[in-house]
Amino acid sequence: MTTPERTDLAVLALPAFKDNYLWLIHDGCSAAIVDPGDAAPVKAALAAHKLRLTAILLTHHHADHIGGVPGLLEDWDVPVFGPRDDGIAAVTHPLGQGERIDVPGLALTLEVLDVPGHTLGHIAYVRRAPGAKWLFCGDTLFGAGCGRLFEGTPRQMMDSLAQLAALADETLVYCAHEYTLSNLRFAQAVEPGNAALATRVRADAAKREAQQPTIPSTIALEKATNPFMRHGEARIVQSLVEAGRLQPGAAQVDAFAALREWKNTF
Repeated sequence: MTTPERTDLAVLALPAFKDNYLWLIHDGCSAAIVDPGDAAPVKAALAAHKLRLTAILLTHHHADHIGGVPGLLEDWDVPVFGPRDDGIAAVTHPLGQGERIDVPGLALTLEVLDVPGHTLGHIAYVRRAPGAKWLFCGDTLFGAGCGRLFEGTPRQMMDSLAQLAALADETLVYCAHEYTLSNLRFAQAVEPGNAALATRVRADAAKREAQQPTIPSTIALEKATNPFMRHGEARIVQSLVEAGRLQPGAAQVDAFAALREWKNTF
């Protein structure tokens, strides 16, 4: 039987490395960590808030997302949830599309989505509770951007983002990197005249000036401003054609591929 979800769960952003965010979910007593690339900031936050670690949640195998797992397991004997097919040896509870987990120690249920593209086995975690909808998407969706295609295809990433775009508009997007301002510069280059995008640039620039995270965003904001969720928009397609990166009348997946390749060198 699923435990009723609490309404007082909190999500803390733990900065790591140059621009990573590790997400600590807690209820004041117990905590789960998402993508702990480094153990040190997690241990410091647990100590500062007097929390006990009860679970580790992983989205994909890159070192800046899993590097802290061994250090955490030295101090806490906890389950490690992660993708079934992404080659992470530390995972004790492999997961895939449509599975649900009750996070140990927390009154929190998460649904798993397969979102390949950045890596072939990448997954995301979704909380669908009324009034508290969350998405932990690793490196699939970023603020105004998406992950590089290190292993997957443009079609896979396009379909993964479409799956995320179908989530409720108010879903909070907890991605794993502070890339938003650089992504917004590219977004404005490919979709000039987007009023929502101009508004976001001002708001997020102010946040960074105040040394605040631009994350979480929302699914609604991403759909209104993220070029990779808007690759079929006429103005974006026109920009791709004008830049000589797309033939007129090309398929949407070709537009997506051209957009991702352009961002790689922007």
